[in-house]
Amino acid sequence: MMLRRGFILFLPRLVGLLVVACCSMSIFYMLACTPKGDNQHLALPRVHSPTVKEGYDAILQEREEQHHNYIISLKKQIADLKAELQSRTEQLKKMQNQHPDPLDIWLDHSNSEKAQANLLAFLRSQVDKAEVHSGVKLSTEYAAVPFESFTLQKVYQLETGLTRHPEEKPVRKDKRDELMEVIELAVGSLNKPEGVGNAKHRVYTASDFIEGIYRTEKNKGTLYELTFKGDAKHQFKKIVLFRPFGPVMKVKNENVNMADTLINVIVPLAKRASKFRQFMQNFREMGIQQDGRIHLTVVYFGKEQMNEVKSILENTSKSANFKNFTFIQLNEEFSRGKGLDVGARFWKGNNVVLFFCDVDIYFTAEFLNSCRLNTQPGKKVFYPVLFSQYNPSIIYGNHGSIPSLEQQLIIKKETGFWRDFGFGMTCQYRSDFINIGGFDLDIKGWGGEDVHLYRKYLHSNLIVIRTPVRGLFHLWHEKQCLDELTPEQYKMCMQSKAMNEASHGQLGMLVFKQEIETHLHRQKLNSKK
Repeated sequence: MMLRRGFILFLPRLVGLLVVACCSMSIFYMLACTPKGDNQHLALPRVHSPTVKEGYDAILQEREEQHHNYIISLKKQIADLKAELQSRTEQLKKMQNQHPDPLDIWLDHSNSEKAQANLLAFLRSQVDKAEVHSGVKLSTEYAAVPFESFTLQKVYQLETGLTRHPEEKPVRKDKRDELMEVIELAVGSLNKPEGVGNAKHRVYTASDFIEGIYRTEKNKGTLYELTFKGDAKHQFKKIVLFRPFGPVMKVKNENVNMADTLINVIVPLAKRASKFRQFMQNFREMGIQQDGRIHLTVVYFGKEQMNEVKSILENTSKSANFKNFTFIQLNEEFSRGKGLDVGARFWKGNNVVLFFCDVDIYFTAEFLNSCRLNTQPGKKVFYPVLFSQYNPSIIYGNHGSIPSLEQQLIIKKETGFWRDFGFGMTCQYRSDFINIGGFDLDIKGWGGEDVHLYRKYLHSNLIVIRTPVRGLFHLWHEKQCLDELTPEQYKMCMQSKAMNEASHGQLGMLVFKQEIETHLHRQKLNSKK
């Protein structure tokens, strides 16, 4: 009852406060929204005042003049920009006339003297662009292009290539010829001293060469710095040479239609039904569903697990409505070369692209197109370098769980390596495989047959395309090196097994695991103290 009486007494006060607040807000609104005049403090016009209309008309007229002046300013800026653009365009045309397109140097044969002069000017400009006379500012240490050093007998290299040797006699003929040519040019330059005169001078030979360094900037050229013995002790002769790279030339411009190009994937197999099931999941998704221009040939050795393998193949055929497959069974000891050779020769249709594959390979639809684009009958065969997966239990040992297969297939130094010593996965037309003589069927078991075929192609006139590809993976599996292998095969198998497990750093962590745990234990004791 008292609360109700208090509320009734408070109500008039509340209404009064609300009225005062509304009036204050109205006054504030009128002050804030009233346009300002020249003196920035126009008096608030009275209601019904005859000057209200004139005041607003004056404000509108002033705003209109401001907008008009702004439009004039914009038009002037646009005109200035057009003039600047015209001037820059004329400068660009003038520069193009002085320095023509590198392609035009080669493609325009109407004036050979001008073309030669332009080419010479371009080659000289390459020296100026390269890091020869002075250094250039680099963003990070990763942008630096390192030198490699060489003597008459050896090359000391950071990029070791397939041999893995940090120093070696140049195995590749192009590198060997390149360095010998440079040394001969340097010797010739030393024996032709600048200036005129009949004074006798020392005759230099290649035996006076001490050492050299060289590096290549891919878009400019190769810089060579060679050091020779001087005329006295502690004196040297230094020659700097530069091999400029010429302008880019257009060699071919063509349309390539691969709509009807079929790939026959040939897989030799013995047992390993669980791996084959995993392979068929990949084949169904990438080969059947995404690509659709594919045939599968399975060459199976023996009879153990054969029915299970055939059942997997038939189930995939029914569920995916896929009929383009062949199953060949051989009652003999497994031989990869024999299986691939039989599968290739069994094909009776038109000339087809053969993809020699293994059951522990994962490929993408993009790779199948690379397989087509890098093969040409009588012209090119494709030897992709696949990415080999490390042991997932080692890679993800500290993660609690191993991620799905698709999540594992990433190209990083912690997850795998480029399998540049492997030549088993290859694409070529059947006609080239038959003409080259196929596999050496005397090789049994694991390894050797693929290298033998690769060397056959290298010894032929066919172009061998060898490149890393992002859509071809070798899935990790425990490797067994059998006692039946020859010593050379067994060595190759063990080397492959060692490289498959983990990276150098990851293997080191396993080797020093006890030392690391001891260190961590000491750290805990020290923190408690």
